Amino acid sequence: MSILTLPARHLASAYAPAWNARAAIWFIAPWLLPLSLYALWHLGAEQGWISPQVLPPPSYVWDTLSELTTSGDLWLNLKASLLRVLVGFAVGSLLGLILGTAMGLWRPLQAYLLPTFNALVQIPVLAWLPFVLLLVGIGEPLKYILIAKAALVPVTLNTLQGFRLASPALREVAHVYGYTRRQEVVEVVLPLATPTIFTGLRLGFTKAWLSLVVVELVASSEGLGYLIVYGRQLFQLDLVMAAVIVVGAIGYLIDRLLDWSEARFIGARAASRLGTQGEAP
Repeated sequence: MSILTLPARHLASAYAPAWNARAAIWFIAPWLLPLSLYALWHLGAEQGWISPQVLPPPSYVWDTLSELTTSGDLWLNLKASLLRVLVGFAVGSLLGLILGTAMGLWRPLQAYLLPTFNALVQIPVLAWLPFVLLLVGIGEPLKYILIAKAALVPVTLNTLQGFRLASPALREVAHVYGYTRRQEVVEVVLPLATPTIFTGLRLGFTKAWLSLVVVELVASSEGLGYLIVYGRQLFQLDLVMAAVIVVGAIGYLIDRLLDWSEARFIGARAASRLGTQGEAP
């Protein structure tokens, strides 16, 4: 029997093992590097290649992490860090969306603001610290402002870039079909800009999370960054490593959450548009 005459279910069953093996490889591949680094870390500690005072064994780090969890210190500092990053990220993202949309819709505003904005964004967060410190002091507003600034930059630039994806020719076609300004933005520009805007939000959160740790390293009495500084001051590198692991894990989980939200949002918009087209006479 020729392969061209095989039923579809037979073809699917014939290729199923290959597809399953490929899916397993794609699932395992991202874990190879971290597992290899962990194995090297464990082997180096067991063989005494590095002094425990310089790089503590994994067992010490897990014990410290367990003690932090049991005592409640981890949750207290994690709660403080999450509150700061969520407030700062929300404020910075909202301002970035507004500013990027305004520059994307009004070219004169873009011509006035974009050069100055591009100059100011080159200044790192730590360089703004003394100036903001003089304005608002060392309290929580200092952290919110610096985290919001870090999120503002990528959200603004990616929102602006997303609005640039709608070419003037495409907008002219919408104008010919009688679209109002609002319809043009909602039905033509935003669908093209949405993936780029979500990329900006993910980058904005990454910048906000990094800035949170930096700010807490410099001026804080609680938070994950404070745990890192406290462990360094006492030369408890197991505490430093435990806090670093928590920072990386939380940042990764929230990034995955944003990625899932983007997929769901874009999928829902696509399904809605297909449903609308299907109902059209």
